[in-house]
Amino acid sequence: MGHSPLDPAFQERRPWNDGRLLGAKRALKQQQVWAIRFWLDQHRRLRDRALFDFAIDSKLRGCDVVRVRIGDVVSGGRVRDRAVIVQQKTKRPVQFELMDTARKTMRAWLERRGGTLDSYVFPSRNDYMAHMSTRQYARLVHEWVAGIGLQPQEYGTHSLRRTKASIIYKATGNLRAVQILLGHAKIESTVRYLGVDVEDALELAERTEV
Repeated sequence: MGHSPLDPAFQERRPWNDGRLLGAKRALKQQQVWAIRFWLDQHRRLRDRALFDFAIDSKLRGCDVVRVRIGDVVSGGRVRDRAVIVQQKTKRPVQFELMDTARKTMRAWLERRGGTLDSYVFPSRNDYMAHMSTRQYARLVHEWVAGIGLQPQEYGTHSLRRTKASIIYKATGNLRAVQILLGHAKIESTVRYLGVDVEDALELAERTEV
């Protein structure tokens, strides 16, 4: 049952987005990344530390992070330096690197987690054979950012996808490299994703002396 636009009550209804923060979620800054790592270590949350490190390095969407299988990141009994997965959204393969920090926490987590190469790295809390839901992943991210004093509504799972890409872009100005790392088909998508504007372009130009 809905309201007619002519009903008095229709005028009193709040818009669905009233009071909500819309738009792209913020990327984390480098010091915030380390603050979350410290907070997770302090609370001895090994799974969450592995999940956080993996999400930062892989730059994958949340739906791809939760579906990663042990065989995607482990070969010959060791965590790979590089891995490739096919993205759920685009059906295109994307390659990513796992730095030493992420490899160590992933190895420690997988030793405790056990399982086969077909098992999900991050299992569901309700069904150990299934993967963690994107909803649970989102709740965890909110916990992490709140744990270091940030506003949870300003961050989400996409914040972790954007973090390393934003840091790389700020350091190098190389949009093409970031496009490849994020698995975007068009560079225009990367420009919009990073929020590149005239100020960014001018700042990069000012750092370049000819």
